[in-house]
Amino acid sequence: MVKKPAIAVVPGPEHAEGLPIKMLNDRILVSIDTAEGERRSSGGILIPATAQMGKRLTWAEVIATGPNVRTMELGDQVLFNPEDRYEVEVRGLDYIILRERDVHAVAARRLEEGSTGLYL
Repeated sequence: MVKKPAIAVVPGPEHAEGLPIKMLNDRILVSIDTAEGERRSSGGILIPATAQMGKRLTWAEVIATGPNVRTMELGDQVLFNPEDRYEVEVRGLDYIILRERDVHAVAARRLEEGSTGLYL
């Protein structure tokens, strides 16, 4: 009988607590705010959810990342094109799977409360 080598335990990718899904490679699991319906313009005009807009990018929160994701962390807000997405339902909640290369911008909350962000 050939003995198999022991498998080394490697820290896995980041994911939200209790989420039964593991992202692979450069994939990112994000959650968008479902209450994005109607919104107001800067002039106060109410824009209905059914209004046709040009290519409009969408913000979402990072819920889980694959092991090869380099530029995002859990809780970051990412900007992406809603046409470049795959939707998935996990435990009754809707999420979106993106590739890292499909994200246009990252808005991170990395400054502590009370921090000025200045190097003094």
